[in-house]
Amino acid sequence: MRKKSAILLSILGMILVIVSGCSASGAGKDDNKLVIGIDDKFAPMGFRDENNEIVGFDIDFAKAVADKMGMEVTFQPIDWSAKESELNSGRIDLIWNGYTITEERKGKVLFTKPYLKNSQVIVTLADSPISAISELAGKVVGLQSLSSAADALNANPIKDEIKTVTEFPDNVLALSDLKTKRLDAVVIDEVVARYYMSKEEGTFKLLDESLAPEEYGIGVKKGNEELLEKLQKAIDELNQDGTAAKISQTWFGEDKVLK
Repeated sequence: MRKKSAILLSILGMILVIVSGCSASGAGKDDNKLVIGIDDKFAPMGFRDENNEIVGFDIDFAKAVADKMGMEVTFQPIDWSAKESELNSGRIDLIWNGYTITEERKGKVLFTKPYLKNSQVIVTLADSPISAISELAGKVVGLQSLSSAADALNANPIKDEIKTVTEFPDNVLALSDLKTKRLDAVVIDEVVARYYMSKEEGTFKLLDESLAPEEYGIGVKKGNEELLEKLQKAIDELNQDGTAAKISQTWFGEDKVLK
C-alpha cells in the first residue's frame, strides 16, 4: 500500500512539474515584442493593400513607436467586435487602429492621450437627394457593428426615425451595400470616408452635418501602466522630432496629429 502511495505521489509530482512548466512558458511572453490588434479593413488607418500587405497611418506610426521603444511589432488582425476581449485575454498587447476614446471604453482599457481627431459622418451616394441628417427618417442606414458610429447614431434623435439600421463586420461591406443601393446612407469615420471618396471620385458625398466629434487613442490592458507610460513617452518623442507629422503628411497630405 505504501509502495502504491509512493508511486502515486511520484506521478502527481511529475504532473505538477509539467503543468508548472507549461504555465511558466505561457506566461513567459517576450517583453521585447508588441502584438497590436487591428481591423485590417480600416483604410487609411490599417488595411491590406493590393499586395495583401498591411499598411496605413496607424501601421507606420506603430512601427515608428515600437522602434523608438526598442521593440519588435506584430500586427494581428482581429474581430473588431471582440477587441477588448482580445486585449484582456493577453492575445494582443495593444488596440491600435482608429480606436475611438469613449467613456464606456475607458472603463475597459487604459488609453494613451488622443493622437488624432476624427468625427462620425454620414455618407450617401453622390446623386442621393439626402442632404441633411433629418432626411434619414424612413431610410435604411448601415454602419460597422460595435463601433463608435453606432454610439454616435444612437445618441442622435434621428435614430428613432430611421427605418432600419443594418450592421456590418466592416466599413468596406457597408459601403459596398451603399453602392448597390441596398442602403441609403452609411455612418462612418470621417478619415475613412474621405479616403474612399478620394479612391472613388464621384461615387460618394458627405453630408455637411456630422454626428459626433471624437478622438483616437491607443488601448492598453488595465493594470499595465508601465507599458502605457513607455508607449506615451515614445509617442511624445515622435511628435517632438517631427516623425509623426511626416507620417501624417504621407497618409493625409497634412499634419493631423494631436500634440
